[in-house]
Formats: sequence, C-alpha cells, structure tokens
Amino acid sequence: MNNPENLLVIAGEVSGDMHAAAVIAALKRRRPGVSVWGFGGDQLAGQGVELLQHVRDLSVLGLVEVLKRYGFFRRIFREVLEEVDRRRPQAALLIDYPGFNLRLAAELKRRGVRVIYYVCPQVWAWHRSRIPRMARIIDRLLVIFPFEVEVFAATGLQVEFVGHPLVEEAAKVFAAPDAALPWPGALPIALLPGSRRQELQRLLPPMLAAAARLSREAPEAGFILAAASPEMEKLAANLIEAAPEKPERLVVVPGKTRHILRQARAAWVASGTATLETALMECPMVVVYKTARLTYEVGKRLVRVPHLGMVNLLAGKELCPELIQDAVTAERLVNALRPLIRETPERAAMVEGLRAVKALLGSGGAAERVAEVVAGELGNA
Repeated sequence: MNNPENLLVIAGEVSGDMHAAAVIAALKRRRPGVSVWGFGGDQLAGQGVELLQHVRDLSVLGLVEVLKRYGFFRRIFREVLEEVDRRRPQAALLIDYPGFNLRLAAELKRRGVRVIYYVCPQVWAWHRSRIPRMARIIDRLLVIFPFEVEVFAATGLQVEFVGHPLVEEAAKVFAAPDAALPWPGALPIALLPGSRRQELQRLLPPMLAAAARLSREAPEAGFILAAASPEMEKLAANLIEAAPEKPERLVVVPGKTRHILRQARAAWVASGTATLETALMECPMVVVYKTARLTYEVGKRLVRVPHLGMVNLLAGKELCPELIQDAVTAERLVNALRPLIRETPERAAMVEGLRAVKALLGSGGAAERVAEVVAGELGNA
C-alpha cells in the first residue's frame, strides 16, 4: 500500500535546492507528517529531506561535461527508479534540471506517480520539440515567468504562473538593515562567477584580471566575490591564488549574494539565475557566459532567442551588456562595466529597466503556492 505522505523531490543545482527547500518548509506546515526524499543540497537537508545524492555531485554545465559523466548519471537514474519502486511515492516535485528530470518524469508517469514540475525548462529558447512530450509526461507545470503559460497554451497541460521564488527573498533583504560586509574599498563591485565548478574555472580568471585593471583606473574600488557555497569558496580561493592578474582589494564571501548585490555599485554576473537575483536587487550588471567550445558551437545553432541573459529576455532588449564566449576578456569586461560605476545616463537607464523587470516577476509567495499544489496532489493520491 502506498504511503499517503511520501514525496520524491529532485533538485540538481544550488538554485533548485534553495527553491525546493522553501517549498518543503511550506509543505510541512500543511502536512507535518510528510516523508520527503530525493536529490538536493544543504538547504533541503536542513528541512529534514533524506538526500540520496547531493547537488555538489550533480551540477554540471554543458554538453561536454554531461558526456564525460554519462556513466555516473546513468547509474543514479537507475538507482532513483529502484527507490521509487521500493518506496512508491504518490507524487514527485521536479525542479528544473531538464536533462535528468524530463527523462525521470516519463518513467514516473509510467509508474503512476503524479509529476509536479516546478521551474520550467527553457524549451521556448531551444528544444521546442520537447513541448508536446512535456504535456504527456507532466501532470502540473508551475512556471516562474508569466510568458511561459502561453508557450503551453495549446497542449492541454495544466500550467500555472506561481511567481518567481526569488522575489520574496529579495524583499526580505530590502526590508532588513544592511548586512555588515567586509568591502575593501569605497567603490563596491561584486563578482558573481557562477555556482558551478566549470563556471568558476572559466569566468573567474578573466573577472580577476578585469578587476585588477579597473582598480588601476578607480583606486577606490573594492571587490567582493560572492561564493554560492563553501565548496565554491574553496575553489575560488585556489583560483585566486593561482591567477597571474588579480586585484589587491578582493574578499571572498560565501552565502551572502543578495546582501552583496544590494550594496554593490555594479557587478559582473555569470548568465543564469544570478542575473535575475541581481536585477531584483536593482544592481547594474554585465552578463557573462563561457562554456566548452563544442557546447557553445552546438548551442548557438539551437538557441532561438535574441538574448542569453534572462534579465534581457524579460526586458525585451539588451538592457545589460552580454559578453559571450570569446568576448569574455579582461578588456571588454572593464569597458562594459565602466559606465555603470559612476552617475551616468547608462547607469540610470539600466536601473530603471531593472525595476521594470522586477515588476514582471510577481509579488512573492511562490513557495506557498507550490506547496499548496503539492499538498493537494498528495491528498488526492
């Protein structure tokens, strides 16, 4: 017999772990006896979730990296299905992570497990062919951008816009007093090289070189590198030590990204969720992206959107400069950020645009809405 309070959750990245943890906290207020297990990170573990795999081992970026670890992903896919067959969950909450989660959704559907997908894969940017398949294998799709509802309008899939989960987190930072941060200069500039190992390895060296050059132009500049986790803090420290060119006034601070962005004058930001986080904190930014050459060459032929950064897609224009692949050089990073650190028309226009993007993302409460859906699915099982 099935356990009526048995939920599988799969979060394969740091951001997914954060979003999922907020949902589970809200779910447990509704269903205190729910048993939750699956893949995630420290935040899900903090909510009492039994972790079969940790995000530190799951997060990869790009086709080449996935192919290198194909055997690992094949093994854990098989293992989680064995656990599904043994534990027989009534519902599964899958957060983004489409390469793994869409395959898993199909297997869960075959086993009669209700599939709730939170944070839609960016199928509107590429892989539009996945849309009909998603409609067949997902029971409820909970999206965080308003335009995504229309993408699935003709499929019959039950789709709901729940708001963006970062809205509420950003509001908490604005409502609280400024955090005490160790800025090493009067002109605070943030470095956000990403939450994955490959991102740091590719983006941090040119960011460090750019910071060194910018500090020669603006001696009052001080830099904080926002580390997404203690593991990334250690990797960043090693990369900084090995870097041939780096600023003298640089501090690495883990776990304070939003507080850093609230206080920063401007930031270099790896493309991804962090660009939205930066927009919600109303911090002017330069969006940066670099991946393996093969991944980039394949991707640029498949992507069907005019901008890479989500902040620019929502704005409908290149609100924030984008430096992609070979354009990620110290010189170009400096040139793109320079107009944003002073009171310039470019800075004023960007701040105004960021506030408009912020308004599109809802008024908060995403985790509560998702928890309500999950509780309902568990109750109906």
